[in-house]
This record gives sequence, C-alpha cells and structure tokens, in this order.
Amino acid sequence: MLQNRMSRFEQLVMPHLKVAWHLARWLARNDSDAEDVVQEAFLRAFRYFDGFHGGNARAWLLTIVRNAYYDSLPTGLPPEPLDEELGPADWSTNPEQLAERKDDCLQVNTALRRLPAAYREVLILREIADCSYRDIADITGLPEGTVMSRLSRARALLVHYLAQREEK
Repeated sequence: MLQNRMSRFEQLVMPHLKVAWHLARWLARNDSDAEDVVQEAFLRAFRYFDGFHGGNARAWLLTIVRNAYYDSLPTGLPPEPLDEELGPADWSTNPEQLAERKDDCLQVNTALRRLPAAYREVLILREIADCSYRDIADITGLPEGTVMSRLSRARALLVHYLAQREEK
C-alpha cells in the first residue's frame, strides 16, 4: 500500500519539482527560503496525497507551494501594495533591443523582483510555469477575471520597470 502510494506520488507529483522550485524562488526571493518552502510543500503534498483524486497534479502542487510560502511569512506583515493607479505602459521600449543587451536576464530578474507579490506570482505562474488562467485561478483562489487583470497589470508594470532601467 505504502509502496503503491509512493510510486503514484513519484509519477504524478515529482515531475513538477522544477516548476515548484521556480515558483517558490520567485515568491521567496532567495534560494534558502525557497528550499524551505519547497520542502514543506512536498511534505504536505505527500501527507495529503490520499486526498488527491486525479485532475491537474501540477496545479494542485503549485497551490500547496503557494500556501506553504504564505504560511511561512511572519504574521502581521502587511501585504505589498498593488499599484492600481498604474497608467498605460510605455510600449515604445523595443523588446528586441532589450534582448540584444548582455545583461537582459539581470534586468528582467530585477524588474520581476520589484513587482508586488500578487502581480509577480500570477506572472510567474503564467509565463514560467505555463499555467492556464483557470489553473492560476485555482492555485490562487482568485476569480479568472482577476487573474487576467493582475496579469495584464503585471506585464505593464514589468515593461514600465524595464523602460525605467533603459532610461538610466
């Protein structure tokens, strides 16, 4: 019975270790905390694996990773503010010119780190974890329309941050 459970867990959940790590890394913003989050998430996933009755194992695991991260935060921390007054992005920045720059990855990573957590997580789930809007809604517990709105704002703010960097 335990062997069957472990085999099923390895087959369904373990292939998503890399994407779980990336989500934890972007949420926690450092390797040490991300390792703790992933370890806790996989312990929880294994502990409650009997409650997983099929469906999208990746979305199920990423929900656990997200919850493990937020559970790890000290209580009483105010959430990062969302910039609801963000105006239209400056689309004059040419992404191809940015890609040609030697430090493109550094610029993008720095800009991603500046995003409020609520924006950063939907952007990471969509662009890096390749989750659908529905999966992101399930993972975050948000309505799908809110996911799309946050994703749009996250992209606009990311472009804004990259444009600011270019002006320097």
